[in-house]
Amino acid sequence: MSEVKKITFGGLFRKYIRILLKKLPVDFRYPLYRRLAHVDPSSDMRLELKIAETKEELSDCFKILHDSYTASGYMRPHSSGMRITKYHALPTTTTVCAKYDGRVVGTISIIREGIFGFPLQSAFDLTKVRAKGGRIAEISSLAIHPDFRNVGGSVFFPLMKFVREYCVNFSEVRHLVIAVNPNKIDFFEAILYFSRLQESVVANYDFANGAPAVGATLDLKESSGLLLQGFKGRPKKNNIYSYFYEMVSKNIRWPERKYHITNDPVMTPGMLDYFFNVKSSVFNDLDDTHKSLLWSIYDLAEYRGILPMLQGAGDHGRPLRRHQRYSIRCPGDFSICIEGKERKFVIEIIEISISGFQAECKLPLPLNVEGAGEIDLGLAERSTVKAKAVRIRDSGTGVFYGFKISESDNSWRQCVASLEVGITTEDLR
Repeated sequence: MSEVKKITFGGLFRKYIRILLKKLPVDFRYPLYRRLAHVDPSSDMRLELKIAETKEELSDCFKILHDSYTASGYMRPHSSGMRITKYHALPTTTTVCAKYDGRVVGTISIIREGIFGFPLQSAFDLTKVRAKGGRIAEISSLAIHPDFRNVGGSVFFPLMKFVREYCVNFSEVRHLVIAVNPNKIDFFEAILYFSRLQESVVANYDFANGAPAVGATLDLKESSGLLLQGFKGRPKKNNIYSYFYEMVSKNIRWPERKYHITNDPVMTPGMLDYFFNVKSSVFNDLDDTHKSLLWSIYDLAEYRGILPMLQGAGDHGRPLRRHQRYSIRCPGDFSICIEGKERKFVIEIIEISISGFQAECKLPLPLNVEGAGEIDLGLAERSTVKAKAVRIRDSGTGVFYGFKISESDNSWRQCVASLEVGITTEDLR
């Protein structure tokens, strides 16, 4: 901790310089911000970046978030000392923690599009972002322990490096969106090259207790070129492009996946109960629509006593799905016989269960014709199944088919079994 305090004075100096810079026009201010950016080219191995996957890690993340948000007026104090939102319950949300000497000192959440949408959708229009194509993730719930806030971005930039690489390499996300306080938007625009979703500031952003907010987005396909130009010729310690795109961080612990899954869910039934029923009333406070949506993704018997019941009903009013579905992203092909000739269709599987799967296909695929699918489930994990397409859905960005499996092989069954019992990322290793 002595080293952290030693460089705090430099961080405070930069903070006061930024306050003075705010009086300058953007054309002068933003280049100066980039000159003040500071990263640590050497990896301090006492700092570890990873997915928060245990009850203890998540608790510490939610506590830091609570203290940061209450201090800033973004939420009212909660008796649990934690900030827990409905988005944290979803398998499409990943909470990242930064740990220094084993202690959680920072956190950020990556919210991919799921059943609840995005928090900022209540205030900002994402139509233009969607028009560019590609997956979207909202960066939310950012908080850093007070001891580590004025230390030249020594926690913030590693968190953002984790977010960028995780979104690109593990979740196939193209666009990041954020909602930040107007006082913070300069940093995201000048140094990280976010652009605003709209010029006007939202005066009362509900997700932050009515505080003002600015929405912004970053296209990860374009960000490397912007950063390269913006930090061209800068030394390593001031070069954000080099830090994000050229340096390999030894202190980042990536999830190890046997299969081509796109989510890293960590919420076991017990953890869902602890955070959303015991430590908070998040589940109970949901309206019937959100409760029903929650049932649709945790629709297995072990969740029945944990998930919230709809108002005025003793049950959720719908039968449990026989087989749970799992998000995955893997290539394959599907062969069927058409007019006596075998024809092969290239497909991309996005969701699987023991009895079927959902896949995108660029060419029209006939329904209710049995064929053979060959699918790459993971590294050295190839499966052959007999199936037929039984449903079609045009999402506007692609055509998706629902397949019913009549016969699966051992690789398919093992994959689904692993996903069923491997609720945490630890178990999927």
